[in-house]
Amino acid sequence: MTASPSTSLREQQHPMIRQLADIIETVWQRYLTLSPYQLPEDLGYVEGRLEGEKLIIENACYQAPQFRKQHLELARVGKTLDILHCVMFPNPDYDLPMFGCDIVGGRGQVSAAIVDLSPVSRDRALSAGYRDALAQLPPQNFSQPREIPTWGDIFSEACLFVRPTTPEEEQQFLQQVEGYLTIHCQQAIAATPQPERRGEILAGQNHYCTQQQQNDKTRRVLEKAFGDAWAERYMTTVLFDQAPN
Repeated sequence: MTASPSTSLREQQHPMIRQLADIIETVWQRYLTLSPYQLPEDLGYVEGRLEGEKLIIENACYQAPQFRKQHLELARVGKTLDILHCVMFPNPDYDLPMFGCDIVGGRGQVSAAIVDLSPVSRDRALSAGYRDALAQLPPQNFSQPREIPTWGDIFSEACLFVRPTTPEEEQQFLQQVEGYLTIHCQQAIAATPQPERRGEILAGQNHYCTQQQQNDKTRRVLEKAFGDAWAERYMTTVLFDQAPN
């Protein structure tokens, strides 16, 4: 029996990405009632070429009562670039932040690792429940913090953006992501729907998506490999789609 594409791609990627993909799916399965989320058929698994190198993109998508979409993307360019991208889009009847996580690695090193719980409320602040739970996580100590991009006003005070420089820092980051994700799932299943606030929550989620779509690095890679129109469709229907009203 041949391995599924996701299994074979994950096994080829940087060990930190493999571990984090496993952590994310394990936490989701532990806390949430998952069902498949249907992406457009031609965008689940994609192959292209980027500057002579083979580019593979694989998407896994789920949904749960509290989340309209839970997206995990793995990508690889030749043997030089590995990417993990994950965003959880809450059901807009729930006032929950946006969980987002990215790792970019290549040639055996991780150049960027980011995780955040980005609030979508008007005051752009995490609730007391989230702040109290996050305060219980182990203290962070990374030697190379990274600067938040100019479009990153969506990120919270809890945003962790670093370049891990040692195996110990890589494991520390993975533990922090597992902590953030566990807290997020626990807060979500304890939350009460607030359909009367749906419009306000949707506006905050849509602002998050609009800001993320300004990530020029992601867009340039997709445009080079697949063309401008395809990149725009992928950015707006797979990576950062906006929920209907």
